Amino acid sequence: MIKIVALVFQVLIGLGIIATILLQSGKSAGLSGSIACGSEALLGGKKKGLDELLSKITAWLAAIFMVLTLVIAIL
Repeated sequence: MIKIVALVFQVLIGLGIIATILLQSGKSAGLSGSIACGSEALLGGKKKGLDELLSKITAWLAAIFMVLTLVIAIL
């Protein structure tokens, strides 16, 4: 019974990790990234607070996922 509950939580946390990763803005690279960065500075830029929050949530969910996986392996 406990193992089933842990597996359900693991699936939900896994879906949460996927959602938070997909909600984060992409990191631009190369020449097109520098051009886009320049235009963002002129047009107001992106919200950094939301990206930082999503990054922290992703890290916490990943840590919980790893611990929960070890607990399920022990059960």
